[in-house]
Amino acid sequence: MKYVILLGDGMADQPLAVLRGKTPLEYARTPFMDRIATGGTLGLIDTIPSGLPPGSDVANLAVLGYDPRECYTGRGPLEAANMGITLAPEEIAFRCNLVTLGDDRNPVMVDFTAGHISSEEAKQLIVDLDRAIGSEIFRFYPGVGYRHLLVWKGGEQDLAATPPHDITGKSFEPHLPSGRGADELICLIQKSRDFLADHPVNRQRRSKGKRPATAIWPWGQGRAPRMQRITERFHLRGGMISAVDLLNGIGVYAGLEVISVDGATGYTDTNYTGKAAKALAALNEHDLIFLHVEAPDEMGHEGNLDGKIKAIEDFDEKVVGTILREIHCLGDYRVAVLSDHPTPIHLRTHTADPSPIAVLSSRDGENQARGFSFSEGDAERSGNLISPGHRFLENFIGDWRRFLEKNTR
Repeated sequence: MKYVILLGDGMADQPLAVLRGKTPLEYARTPFMDRIATGGTLGLIDTIPSGLPPGSDVANLAVLGYDPRECYTGRGPLEAANMGITLAPEEIAFRCNLVTLGDDRNPVMVDFTAGHISSEEAKQLIVDLDRAIGSEIFRFYPGVGYRHLLVWKGGEQDLAATPPHDITGKSFEPHLPSGRGADELICLIQKSRDFLADHPVNRQRRSKGKRPATAIWPWGQGRAPRMQRITERFHLRGGMISAVDLLNGIGVYAGLEVISVDGATGYTDTNYTGKAAKALAALNEHDLIFLHVEAPDEMGHEGNLDGKIKAIEDFDEKVVGTILREIHCLGDYRVAVLSDHPTPIHLRTHTADPSPIAVLSSRDGENQARGFSFSEGDAERSGNLISPGHRFLENFIGDWRRFLEKNTR
């Protein structure tokens, strides 16, 4: 049996008047996800436990069978794992965005991605920042695009740090770090602004009409978590395919092989087809593949409706379609497609509402086949709900037919 999880980050949304009451997922043309929902089993999955932030870190931990209430410590240490950074017990890892902030006359979070700065430009900035303002206490590590890492030796974990994508277009000053140790982070942010103001990379970006990276923004802090490898728990070999450090870091802790794909960017220009092709090739040796696409979530944060619809359609055609056309060649299979959480266009941030999930099995008796399409509305009408969400994986890999008989209607 081969197990494939295809996750379109932030695909789920809310009805929009401009789409005549449809969600982007309902409006988009998605014949392959619809095929899974129509012939398989459709429902909702509740990935965000009460009291935890509705982020991709919490949600994807749940999808991979971890109870976030027991193992979640923050986003930073998960990203550190994929970057090969081993955290000492006294070290706190922060996600460190390169962002574009307004000036003193207009102190807003202009862009939490610094104009989707390239990894090459960002690496130069982060390396230079580490040389200029890093120390034995604070170290900077380059990641992918605008996403980087800050490690604070002897730092504070319990301070408040706001995700920058939650405050796009809003004043950032009320959302600067607060609590014990926050003054040190605020000082670091100001030092980064001073250093980056006239950096050659930013001068070049401005000359091309691109947004400069004017500051760092640390958030998502935590210590190294303790997690049992799912490869040991379920006695299988698995792989993770994603362009972002967060998902790959979760894969590292889960014991999955992190599989790289040329041209995978974590944005709408990612190599969708290449990801699917790598997944199919890896399934010759692996039992489980988790394939993650970030693009719909990025479009949600940008409030880019046309971009989100296009990202959903590209995910459907180039990822889900490629998998469905070839997966039968590998024998028995179960394929799941889902959104980890909603990223509503009009909110530009995540919500904790349950998201659609559909599972198609090659085995008789493992599909409800009730003719639904893959959408939020049909998922709710199905009456099927996996809650808490971390129960999904053990049943997806285990006795799926028995799970359906006991938990769906």
